[in-house]
Amino acid sequence: MSKPKTYSSMIFLLIGVVIGGLAFSNFYKGPEARAFNASEPAVTATVPPARDKAITSLRDLNNAFVDIAAAVSPTVVTVSTEKVLRFRNRSPFASPFFFDPFGDFFGDSNRRRGQDSPEQQFRQQGLGSGVIVSNDGYILTNNHVIAEADSITIRMTDGRTLPAKVIGTDPKTDIAVIKVNAKNLPAIRLGDSEQLRVGEWVLAIGSPLSADLASTVTQGIVSAKGRSNVGLAQYEDFIQTDAAINPGNSGGALINLDGELVGINTAIATRSGGFQGIGFSVPINMARHVMESLIKNGKVVRGWLGVSIQTVDESLAKGLNLDGPGGVVVSQVVENSPAERAGLQTEDVILALNGRKVKDNSQLSADIAAMAPGSQANLTVLREGRKREIAVTLGEQPANFGVRGFEPSPDELLGFTVETLNNRLAQRYDLDATRRGVVVTNIDAVSSAYRAGLREGDLIVKVNRKSVANVTEFSGMLQNAKKGDTVLLQIARNDGTQFLAFEL
Repeated sequence: MSKPKTYSSMIFLLIGVVIGGLAFSNFYKGPEARAFNASEPAVTATVPPARDKAITSLRDLNNAFVDIAAAVSPTVVTVSTEKVLRFRNRSPFASPFFFDPFGDFFGDSNRRRGQDSPEQQFRQQGLGSGVIVSNDGYILTNNHVIAEADSITIRMTDGRTLPAKVIGTDPKTDIAVIKVNAKNLPAIRLGDSEQLRVGEWVLAIGSPLSADLASTVTQGIVSAKGRSNVGLAQYEDFIQTDAAINPGNSGGALINLDGELVGINTAIATRSGGFQGIGFSVPINMARHVMESLIKNGKVVRGWLGVSIQTVDESLAKGLNLDGPGGVVVSQVVENSPAERAGLQTEDVILALNGRKVKDNSQLSADIAAMAPGSQANLTVLREGRKREIAVTLGEQPANFGVRGFEPSPDELLGFTVETLNNRLAQRYDLDATRRGVVVTNIDAVSSAYRAGLREGDLIVKVNRKSVANVTEFSGMLQNAKKGDTVLLQIARNDGTQFLAFEL
């Protein structure tokens, strides 16, 4: 089976996840921030900004972190979801052409008449985090935290449990907005993620691993900005941090030292399955745009240029006779698109958008999508060795933009890969080498299987109630699987077995 796309061949990303020296000086005071309110966007936040304090000792620094955590933690909630999966077991004798000699003897009327067994239900539970962004109950979280959930509840730090409804979701950025029916809630201030600097201290707050660990606060720095090609979403501009985050942190808050929300914690990169110092957060500027559009329009309205583009790497630069890598090359111009009307051509190299240097195709795609339809995009373009400025009036991105025109394969639907159990894998994952089954050797953290609880190192012994001994049998059992089907696995883990059910 082919491996799913990951950050590298050895690294997979976890959902839920969605993570120097001491400067004895005043904390950096960022630009004025605000809390979000659907009807009155400029409403004052209920959580005041952190006060500037003179740091003259380690205890002063410690107290500053304590004060920020205490002020912001009540705005971060635990998000619990439940999905009901329905499964019907097909009897091998469920056919009018089969005679079941045991049906009459055991009084099984279903088998005797060649019918399926009664429908069974499995409740799949999920855990994540969310951030209250308005005092009337709007909450930001990740799309993968609440995707396809039948019911959603949030638990606040004061112990209250409230039902929540989905206002809107955006899989293209992995952002979702939910709402609870409550007033006078603590609401966090929204910062400006553009003003974040690499090396700046940040706090991560969420509910890692268990609801019992709600309001866990970890500290780190901004390791990098503008991370893309991570493989989590269509539009990526992640903040990278080394603040410790783990499964369950997804949808939680990344906070600067002004006590402002600067990111929504989304995933980690790891080889071990646990935190290894590389976490990713959706910048609040991107999340704010998505949130406001979902609430106002019921969908995300994005700008559209109408071109296919490729990052200009060293090889492309040589092929196009350019001085060096940089920018993106236009490989196709869509007919009757804003780009065609503005005069963009195939082989044009876009170097900058509105004066900002274009790093790669992911960055330009995200920047264009964040602009409003009807706004003007000023492009710096290299054509036949000469730079020129081209102004494009953006259109609205089509609803089916970026949707693939073919059905995903079973491998892609599953989101994980397996190998037949052998001595090497038994030693690697501490499994009983005498057992029969297939071992999960890689799993995509955005897959339904991962959300259902499947992990690397699990030994799959049954698929849809049928024993499986090797990869060939496993592939044969799922070769006709399609999107929407429910898969029931029996796995062995830690000297015990358990069932996991998930929908493709």
